[in-house]
Amino acid sequence: METSYPQITMYIRPWCGTVMRVKRWLDQRAIPYTEIDITKDPEAAQQAEELNGGHQSVPTILFDGVHVATEPSGGELERLLG
Repeated sequence: METSYPQITMYIRPWCGTVMRVKRWLDQRAIPYTEIDITKDPEAAQQAEELNGGHQSVPTILFDGVHVATEPSGGELERLLG
């Protein structure tokens, strides 16, 4: 039986270690996601900042357009998607 996941959108900076860790976690579980590089998209950078109280923290993760986590731990990812 195939698992159904929400549409995952992740605001990222490609060089960020936390982003790389979260992407690896998702990739290892074959969980699809869309990434938006805030270093190349000023509008996305502003959105990430608004979601995080004035900080451009990454990864900022949305499920079906709703903000659910910023810089999540492996345990938090497991609770959200496990």
